[in-house]
Amino acid sequence: MFEEKRVPERQVRAAQTGNTVRVYLACSPAVADAALEKQSVEPGGTVEVTPSFRLAAYDSDNGRKPGHERILAVDLTREGFERALQGQAGWAPERDLDHTPLDFQAVRIVGELAEEWITGITDVTSVMRDIAGLLATDQLHLAVKLVPHEPPYELG
Repeated sequence: MFEEKRVPERQVRAAQTGNTVRVYLACSPAVADAALEKQSVEPGGTVEVTPSFRLAAYDSDNGRKPGHERILAVDLTREGFERALQGQAGWAPERDLDHTPLDFQAVRIVGELAEEWITGITDVTSVMRDIAGLLATDQLHLAVKLVPHEPPYELG
């Protein structure tokens, strides 16, 4: 008998390497500039991040939401990512590129990102805006190619 393989209702999906996991931070231009210069997030500050590029796009309205105009990719050590998950994690519907909710949930993490967890920070605002521009001109086939690959993350 054929058994359909379904995505679990809640699943952590993330761009990842053997050593790092990528999360996204939507922030103001001033916060982004400081984080990029220092390659760290303001110590003692609470941030909201998600390993889902599409959820970050939805939450920031593709970088158009006031105070969320810049999107940073923050690469964390795997240990740091898992410790961040142990903090305040919540779930929200994953989104497709048009921001339509999907039938499974992605994780959001609220808390502090310790400096020693961060291995690098890059600005991906232009990629997010390029995707939005391609979608606005009905070029989904090109937009999809720009979305980061986010396979399931196996929790330790």
